[in-house]
Amino acid sequence: MKPAHLARLALLLLAVPMPASASFLSGEALDTMANVISWIVLIFVPIGAIVLFWLVHVMPEKIAEKNHHPQSAAIKTLCLLSLFFGGLLWPIAWLWAYTKPVAYRMAYGTDKHEHYYVHMAERAERGELDEEQLDHLRAEFFSMAERGALSDVLKAARDRTSKSVAGRAAPGPAASTSTTGGHA
Repeated sequence: MKPAHLARLALLLLAVPMPASASFLSGEALDTMANVISWIVLIFVPIGAIVLFWLVHVMPEKIAEKNHHPQSAAIKTLCLLSLFFGGLLWPIAWLWAYTKPVAYRMAYGTDKHEHYYVHMAERAERGELDEEQLDHLRAEFFSMAERGALSDVLKAARDRTSKSVAGRAAPGPAASTSTTGGHA
């Protein structure tokens, strides 16, 4: 057969009416399936929508905590208020979580939350920080102390960091005997 004949035959087959069936089910099975689908939609879709709404509104809080934002408690409060006001405050919380608190840094000498410094002091005590990180941490503590912005928690973290740095610098008993050759 020639391609032209095949094309005409295909058009002819497309023009022939075929019986249509709207569903693979019929009768009672169709009604039962419709009832099952409607109950699933009535129960699970609202629950899923509420969970999704809640998760989206908690995201700015999680971002602020991850970035050690100094105003994370206020962002958390704004996220909670946004849940009660239908999501109107959520964009503000989102923007606030991603901003660098410039005025906070000018006032307090840092743009991180206290928890960040406590965590870094604990890491310094365990010896998990290298010299560059320790120097940076000490410089930040010094900058905050100059401004008088060290709270009791930050003073304790600074002291713990200083002790761990002093502990690293001081040689142990084995090192001191090896330098003198073990002779008294």
